Amino acid sequence: MAADDTGAGQAADAPSRGRRRRAWGWVALIVAIVVVGIGIALIPIQQWQEKDALDPDHPGPTGGMALAELLRGQGVDVEIVRNREDAMAASTDGTLVINDTSLLSDADLSELIGSAQSAVLIDPSSRDTRITFGDGETSLYAGTADAAAEPACDLPAAQRAGGVQPGLIWQQGSADTACYPVGSSFGLLSGDTAGAEVVLVDGTRLFDNEHLAHDGNASLGIGLLGTADELVWYVPSPGDVDETLAPPTLGDLTPLWLSPAIVLAGIAAVACGIWRGRRFGPLVAETLPVTVRGSETLEGRARLYQRTGDAAHAADLVRRGAIARMAVRLGLHLGAAPEEVANAAAARIGANRADVAAIFEHRPTTDADLAEFGNRIRDLEAAVDAAVRTERKTL
Repeated sequence: MAADDTGAGQAADAPSRGRRRRAWGWVALIVAIVVVGIGIALIPIQQWQEKDALDPDHPGPTGGMALAELLRGQGVDVEIVRNREDAMAASTDGTLVINDTSLLSDADLSELIGSAQSAVLIDPSSRDTRITFGDGETSLYAGTADAAAEPACDLPAAQRAGGVQPGLIWQQGSADTACYPVGSSFGLLSGDTAGAEVVLVDGTRLFDNEHLAHDGNASLGIGLLGTADELVWYVPSPGDVDETLAPPTLGDLTPLWLSPAIVLAGIAAVACGIWRGRRFGPLVAETLPVTVRGSETLEGRARLYQRTGDAAHAADLVRRGAIARMAVRLGLHLGAAPEEVANAAAARIGANRADVAAIFEHRPTTDADLAEFGNRIRDLEAAVDAAVRTERKTL
């Protein structure tokens, strides 16, 4: 009857365990969906954080805080604005510095440049070159760390700064002044556009915190941005984006039939899982193999050695195990030689070193001799243990 009761209890527990496993499966699925959703939501934030290049409030290697502080130290009033309307209103009497222009339309950029007396584009694109000086051909300067380009122009700021290593270089186009020639292109363009004096220079390689101290970068930055008492440093924000330039969203690109089809496929997958899952039935408990105790294994090996009559091999195993255990108790390393262990044990228990070494060196040949050897090893280990415990109690 007891066996029947046990079987009935296991059968009753099996369905509940199956339900718990299925519930945990749904929980894991929901958690995975939430994690993926959070990761997708953070992608735009991470992408926008990359826009911190040359931000005057950003102290990192790609920021522009060092140059902004240098300008303030020269008596320039640096005003940082982060929307286009404020930049247009504040830049009428001073120099306007524009970071990344990718959020602005052509008309917005032209209007913004025209609102200032002078404008410096420190992260210009090919489009900016086309709008300002009528040439959009851009290439990357391939100079080396010890080969700076010289100004080769009459722009005062460039002449004072001397050689620099420009990043992007452009064709001169309609620019009045072109400095830092590299082949047929230039690392700095200057000229009149929409009634304002406009300068194009790749500040990401010259004016960020990491490169500002190289060559004449700091002098060039102060000379270009510090021409007036007031400097408006405009850092475009997502609110300045022209809706006509905004890339299409995932919803705009998705066909109308795709969302209902995905929902229908999901419902079908869930229904199929439930349908197929029920056919397997509840899990059945299975008795696992019994774990064999270590003492039984030891006794079995001992019987094998007894049958073979190999007393020397059995004694060697006993000797090696005892030496390893006593080495640990005596503070020696695990691979200590028998002579080291014998010396340490004799010193610890106050015995004769030769007597202790004789125990280790004895080679039994009969079963009786092996038993006597085992007793002597055991007594030696017990004496070492007692000595170690006594020393620990007195500390």
